[in-house]
Amino acid sequence: MNNKGIKKTDYLQLIVRILLLTIVVTVLWWLLFAEKENYLGLKVNDEINVTPEQIQSIKDIGQWEFLAISNEELVDTIRKGIFKDDQLVRIYYGTLRLGVDLSKVRPGWIQAKGDSVVMTLPKVGLLDNDFIDEARTKAFYESGKWTAQDREALYQKARRQMIAHALTPQNLKGAQSNAEAQFRHMLKAMGYNHINIIFEK
Repeated sequence: MNNKGIKKTDYLQLIVRILLLTIVVTVLWWLLFAEKENYLGLKVNDEINVTPEQIQSIKDIGQWEFLAISNEELVDTIRKGIFKDDQLVRIYYGTLRLGVDLSKVRPGWIQAKGDSVVMTLPKVGLLDNDFIDEARTKAFYESGKWTAQDREALYQKARRQMIAHALTPQNLKGAQSNAEAQFRHMLKAMGYNHINIIFEK
């Protein structure tokens, strides 16, 4: 009876040890392999993708101003007469805004792969053709009779002069540098490390 009791106890202890060993092996396997698999699963999906929604949201910015130039032009016209000359002199004020119009981007203007992106932008130019503030226009000197067509011709002369003084290579280069810096900053914030920004000619 005693011997049989010992054998039964040994048998129960053996089963308990096998169960404990199975549990320990299972826990160790889970800690060593299952955790590693989960970690690797997260690591694989670190590629950056520009979604169509992100591309559209950038495009929806529309006109992006990078340089504003306030201008003042004194413009005159003289009409020769028999006894005296007629003269019309006016001062025009305007603010010319230089930047990028994103409504003019071409298909495929953003190309991304991994952490690299290439962005092709329209060239920097004048964003608004109606830059003269007519409310601030002043008559500096006026003699003789002038028609609406004469005043329009003087307005167009002032407009051409403002464009010539504002759209200099130096100002365009400055606006482009500002544009590149801001787009680079935006793309960096989106997670891209290798950024190439190209402006169309």
